[in-house]
Amino acid sequence: MTAYGLGRRAAAECLGTLILLATVVGSGIMAERLCGGNQAIALLGNTIPTGAILVVLILIFGPISGAHFNPVVSLVFAAKGEAPRREMFAYIPAQMAGALLGVMLAHLMFGAPLVEISAKARDGSGQALSEFVATFGLIATILGVRRFHADTVPVAVGLYITAAYWFTASTSFANPAVTIARSLTSSFSGIAPGSVAAFVAAQLLGAAAAGLFFGWLMRAAPAH
Repeated sequence: MTAYGLGRRAAAECLGTLILLATVVGSGIMAERLCGGNQAIALLGNTIPTGAILVVLILIFGPISGAHFNPVVSLVFAAKGEAPRREMFAYIPAQMAGALLGVMLAHLMFGAPLVEISAKARDGSGQALSEFVATFGLIATILGVRRFHADTVPVAVGLYITAAYWFTASTSFANPAVTIARSLTSSFSGIAPGSVAAFVAAQLLGAAAAGLFFGWLMRAAPAH
């Protein structure tokens, strides 16, 4: 049990999610401005900072709040009985607030309007399947690495998201707070509001499937 009170843990979740979104959106804006129209270079310029900042943020905030930064991570831990429900009810609003503030901070740094509704549609079954896969893999990474190699979780999560940016058609949002917040940026990293519901539904299903599967997979065998 962490020695930090719920208010401080929620503040850590808010700030960590804020920095994550500022990195995702800010690096997307920078990459788009510098890539000269090359979308592959823009995606690479968005990928590397995102994976790198996740390692840093989990190292900083992990000992305080667990460094969820993601409502589905909080939901999985609550469902597993590893976090009290009151924590979930504090964490998820904190994550949402941090995500929205992170987008605004990125816009302020790059001289963009505080809020811009994205027109970047990310629709279709392939996109939804990608978010299911991305979120399943993220929860699998957290649960599996945490069980067997707990000290390497920050690096594993950063590497997984870096890879998933490229092997999923959706570029691996894998996070409802991130998804909703990114509908408020018209930059490279944005998502149209009309695409959000399918992404979030797929993320919730992917997280639930991973939680159930890995709960079964890693359950200790009965003693003989």
